[in-house]
Amino acid sequence: MIATAVALPIALLVGVVVASVLAQRAPVTAPVVLASAPAPDSANPACATLLAALPDALGGAPRAALADPAPAGAAAWSSTEVSGEPLVLRCGIPRPETFTVDANLLGVNGVQFLEIPGAPQGIAATTYVAVDRAAYIALTLPDGQGSGAVQELADIISADLPANDLDPAPLAGS
Repeated sequence: MIATAVALPIALLVGVVVASVLAQRAPVTAPVVLASAPAPDSANPACATLLAALPDALGGAPRAALADPAPAGAAAWSSTEVSGEPLVLRCGIPRPETFTVDANLLGVNGVQFLEIPGAPQGIAATTYVAVDRAAYIALTLPDGQGSGAVQELADIISADLPANDLDPAPLAGS
């Protein structure tokens, strides 16, 4: 009886300490709230294929749940950076206005991306749009996130979605 009376509080204390350590390792994050954005092609089968292939972590950031109502064709990962802003993927977006015949593209692991910096609009993020697949795919990264997420996404896109011919807009006045 005495041994039980001594052991029970000690076991309880050890359990609380272990639970506290585990809670600090895996913080609970709230679902990411994404604003609605035009994604007229989000029902494209390419988007369904891509969304099914997305990883649990991207660029070192864990996948995040989306708050309801979640926009079609979207996914997010909790940022590991100080800003706390998520990495956001949207599939089926309209052709970007800056994707014209004279646009500079960035080739990453077999995928052609249009880089759209947010700084001119006062946004501390950069968006990379895959422009050579059946649907336009945008990945927005908070400043300081690094390029690992773009490389990982390019690998997934290359493996799961065939390349299409580029379809840039003509230059204004052409």
